[in-house]
Amino acid sequence: MTRIFVLNGPNLNLLGHRKPEIYGSTTLADIEKQVRNRAAEHGFDIEFMQSNHEGALIDEIQRARTEADAIIINPAAFTHTSVAIHDALEAAEKPVVEVHLSNVHRREEFRHRSFVSLQATAVIAGAGAFGYTMALDFLAQHLTR
Repeated sequence: MTRIFVLNGPNLNLLGHRKPEIYGSTTLADIEKQVRNRAAEHGFDIEFMQSNHEGALIDEIQRARTEADAIIINPAAFTHTSVAIHDALEAAEKPVVEVHLSNVHRREEFRHRSFVSLQATAVIAGAGAFGYTMALDFLAQHLTR
């Protein structure tokens, strides 16, 4: 069975409460449920996690190297700061879909730079929680090529 790691960065545990005008009212638990439902349609096994700690995300990316077929990652603020996550994704040698709930290109200038995009197979931004479902649909097509 195809295994997808879905990794979520800092403050995403506050979804539904933090800045709903930007991130919406959907919680991370809601997103996980949507992801698991769509993954089941594709026959994917999902590992879903969130951490506010860069090292924990890197540990999961490294584990994905041997235990996953692809990675979906919303690195949140680490998108714009973490060379370490960039390097871990490069070392993982897996397809990566970078997801952002908001359109980062319509926000503050510092959010326009992504260290993760340099390693991403695809980037989805501004589609809200639906971006995760889009990422799964993309991987279903991409992994069968």
